[in-house]
Amino acid sequence: MTQLAWLIPIFPLVGFLINALWGKKLSKSASGIAGSAAVLASFVIALGIFLGSHSESFQPVTVKLFDWISAGTLNIPFEFLIDQFALMMLLIVTGIGFLIHVYSIGYMHDDEGFQRFFSYLNLFIFFMLLLVMGNNYLIVFIGWEGVGLCSYLLIGFWYKNQAYNDAAKKAFIMNRIGDLGFLLGLFLMAKTFGTLTFSEVFEASKAYSTDSSMMIAITVLLFIGAIGKSAQLPLYTWLPDAMAGPTPVSALIHAATMVTAGIYLIARSNPLFSAAPFTQNIILVVGLLTAIFAATIGLKQNDIKKVLAYSTVSQLGFMFIALGLGAYTTAFFHVTTHAFFKALLFLGAGSVIHAMGGEQDIRFMGGLKDKIPTTYKTFLIGTIAIAGIPPLAGFFSKDEILAFAFGRSPIIWALGAIASMVTAFYMFRLLFLTFFGEFRGTRHQLEHLHESPASMTVPLMVLAGLSIVGGFMGVPEVLGGSHWLKEYLSPVFGISLSAEAAHLSHTTEYVLMAVAVALAAAMIVYAKSLYVTKGVLPEQNEIDIKGYAKVLYHKYYIDELYDKFIVQPMSAISGFLYRFVEVKFVDGIVNGLGQLAMGIAQNLRLLQTGATGFYIFIMVISIIAALFLQVF
Repeated sequence: MTQLAWLIPIFPLVGFLINALWGKKLSKSASGIAGSAAVLASFVIALGIFLGSHSESFQPVTVKLFDWISAGTLNIPFEFLIDQFALMMLLIVTGIGFLIHVYSIGYMHDDEGFQRFFSYLNLFIFFMLLLVMGNNYLIVFIGWEGVGLCSYLLIGFWYKNQAYNDAAKKAFIMNRIGDLGFLLGLFLMAKTFGTLTFSEVFEASKAYSTDSSMMIAITVLLFIGAIGKSAQLPLYTWLPDAMAGPTPVSALIHAATMVTAGIYLIARSNPLFSAAPFTQNIILVVGLLTAIFAATIGLKQNDIKKVLAYSTVSQLGFMFIALGLGAYTTAFFHVTTHAFFKALLFLGAGSVIHAMGGEQDIRFMGGLKDKIPTTYKTFLIGTIAIAGIPPLAGFFSKDEILAFAFGRSPIIWALGAIASMVTAFYMFRLLFLTFFGEFRGTRHQLEHLHESPASMTVPLMVLAGLSIVGGFMGVPEVLGGSHWLKEYLSPVFGISLSAEAAHLSHTTEYVLMAVAVALAAAMIVYAKSLYVTKGVLPEQNEIDIKGYAKVLYHKYYIDELYDKFIVQPMSAISGFLYRFVEVKFVDGIVNGLGQLAMGIAQNLRLLQTGATGFYIFIMVISIIAALFLQVF
């Protein structure tokens, strides 16, 4: 079935063309079905290949479509790589993507841009599939830039709101900063290795010693690209603002696709990063700081989607911690479980917003548990999963990251445990303020509260089921498991990961699990005590927020700092260059040449008097001058 792999990205591309070219002629139902069916077809093919990949005879397959670039010694074919890692990514992108498409049919049904929305969604999936299927860095870069373009279109989908347009531009520009690093990395690899094909690059890199300056330079540049796309410090501020797009867009960007592209890039390039421990240490530090930094911001946010956005940034930090430790399978394990419960949480938030008539502030919610029971139950499952409570999916992947962290250093483990503990608190704060207590909205909202349609609740239930069972693909040995995912991905990442060198004892692992779960449970109890038992509510007025809480409420003033020290100086420099270089110098030269030509023309036109005698006089003078020049 691998011969059909080239169809996987083609189906979403066809869906995009159908909705983009003929969408206005289709009904909304037909448009939604066409867009969803395109992604489902890709999922079916990916699933068929995946089921056949469990045989011992399965080998990674290269699907060559055509020769693409040939310049001197550099040859770059347009081809796809189908191996275990690509197949897992394909299942996540198309599976979660299909559920989000189905959900969007109900969520966006009343929107006038329904067909345009589905065309953007399909195009997004197409570029993401190119990213994960490409057999060389250049095809990955095409998908990388494509999802950046689509994120701009989707975040600014409601373009009549200028704030949403600003958020889209912010995401686009901040991603370009990281993309420059990725692009420079491509140039350096092409110059150094003479190829961009994965297997050839990895083979050529063996000629360089560990932590050589060349390997550090290449991996740091690739990591800069990953920082932008996966929203790590300092290029993370675009991701919370990306909440301007419709909620299905938030789920698509945050759960299974765009933000995991950076994780995919580093994991796919694991031979390069394993040869550069210096870069891995940088990744570890950045991931650790991001996990804690974003988690603390989530403590004081009141927009239901903003809380989940900072949660995503924090969870991406955990994935980078695993990458920095060399635990590539573990990082991808958390990518997978996070895709399940974060898509569930975002779509659940969308169901809440749908029921509340567009309200996103949790200070004006409350008491929704009995009004929208399906949404509440599924949202609860997602919250328990992200908090790391067993036996849900988040427990297994997060515990594995913390175990590797302890193997490197108890300090790293402690900082990771603190970030995990804070996550449990702010997520249950969100749950309790949204679904418990008295309803704090308007009478009109209360009268119109209703559960979402089946097109929205069925994807929630499927994702809830995956959030419950998804972690069992990576049950650790200490709990009697065999870690199926590690075995399946061993041909790509290897069995003996550098992070496993510590080999923790079973007793140590039990203690670490118990402490992590106890800390999360303590935070849940504390959150319930505050927001349910005592009925504490967030401050309604900003002036009532004091001290460190105010710093968290304003997200450490990072956006303000960026505006003051980057945006404003750049605007001032741009204004100066425009006024004095562009207008006075460049325009002065151009306009001066034009005025000179006009002046000459105006004087020459005086010779055209219309008098025949004058013309004869000029002709005679010209003949005399010509003879004079000829003689002398």
